[in-house]
Amino acid sequence: MFTGIVEELGRVRAINRTRAGILLELQAPTVHSDAKLGDSISVSGVCLSVTGIKKDILSFDVIQETLSRTTLGKLKINDSINLERSLRADSRLGGHFVSGHIDYKGKIIDILRSQEGVGFKIFLPTEFSKFVALKGSITVDGASLTVADLARENFTVYLIPHTLKNTTFENKKRGDVLNIETDILAKYLARGSQKPGLGNLLKKYNYI
Repeated sequence: MFTGIVEELGRVRAINRTRAGILLELQAPTVHSDAKLGDSISVSGVCLSVTGIKKDILSFDVIQETLSRTTLGKLKINDSINLERSLRADSRLGGHFVSGHIDYKGKIIDILRSQEGVGFKIFLPTEFSKFVALKGSITVDGASLTVADLARENFTVYLIPHTLKNTTFENKKRGDVLNIETDILAKYLARGSQKPGLGNLLKKYNYI
């Protein structure tokens, strides 16, 4: 489990093809500092397990299904990537609960610039719209963001200058594709609403 607070911008140092997918090597001094084999790391929002450690390099085995369902299949050498270590029991929850399981790849429809920050309008498939709420949380490339605007087939998030500087969003452009994970709590509520007793209770208190 993660919080969606990006800790470090890692850098892709090697991508080696394997029978199952790729072996991905990332340079990540901060995340590397206390990493152990088997640790879960959010890599651009994707939960991966550390399979190798050397100097300041962490290795991850990424299977073909993950490459197909996320943007990791498009990585190139020297690309920057958002990284976060898994949530500890004594950690503060600065963002929201993030599982690291990507729902879909969302294309940037438009980039909105203002004095307050930069907004990204991102495609939202119909089947995931029920898990997205105005002013609710959503994870974009591993970063916990707030939905500032919501339409039928897209949503908009705004990033302050600090977030832009410390994540990969600073270099994103229209047409780029991002890893999207909708709010896990919204998924549980949606599932609960299908059960008659619990569904009526949720409606009573305006949760659905």
